[in-house]
Amino acid sequence: MNSCCTFLRSSIGKKLLVAITGVILIAFVIGHLLGNLQFFAGPHVINEYGTKLRHLPFGGLWVVRIGMIAAVLLHIFTTLMLVKENRAAKGAGYQFKASVQAKVATRLMALSGIILLSYIVFHLLHFTTHTINSDYAHWMDGEDHDVYRMIVAGFSNKAVAIFYIVAMVLLAMHLSHGAASLFQTLGLRTKKMACRLGLCAQIFAWVICAGYVSIPVAVLTGFYDKKHIGNAETPSCCEAPATKGAK
Repeated sequence: MNSCCTFLRSSIGKKLLVAITGVILIAFVIGHLLGNLQFFAGPHVINEYGTKLRHLPFGGLWVVRIGMIAAVLLHIFTTLMLVKENRAAKGAGYQFKASVQAKVATRLMALSGIILLSYIVFHLLHFTTHTINSDYAHWMDGEDHDVYRMIVAGFSNKAVAIFYIVAMVLLAMHLSHGAASLFQTLGLRTKKMACRLGLCAQIFAWVICAGYVSIPVAVLTGFYDKKHIGNAETPSCCEAPATKGAK
């Protein structure tokens, strides 16, 4: 136990921890995107998908959510510790020179991570706990929660959509650097493979970004099932019908 703690306190141990949490977060990002893209398959598909997630055994959905948040916090905290140690080791003069030469994505890694964490909290309050709009919790599509209508309503707010898009661009910047560094930390990156891995990381990051951004863009441009949204907004679906003779 002591040897394990000592290893994790070391620079190599921290880098390995950043790499492991990075792998966990990349897996979540891919899985979450595949789920979200079911928006384009239509209301009933993504609504049924949402119901299946909520009925995972042993509270599986919240286990994943809590695990993801824990991985994000550990990833950011460990990264900040490494940055602090590197600055102390390099000294002020070298640090300034290296900062000028560093890529934008590299310099913004810590900042983008903190902004992404802020967005994750907002996203959970918005679409998961319905704290920001409690009406979302009552929207139903038959026996399924109307996730489709919730997404359309949420991203119809331009401020929310822009915040989401900015967060996804930062995610892409973060992934483009982090995915390439991951191979180096795990000892899988060679000089011959460096350029190819860097290019693959860039492509991967921006494909992920395009996938996520496509949903708010579709909503803002009206590319969604208007019939479903229109039906959901009728009194027969959303509120009790008025009794005959009512004034």
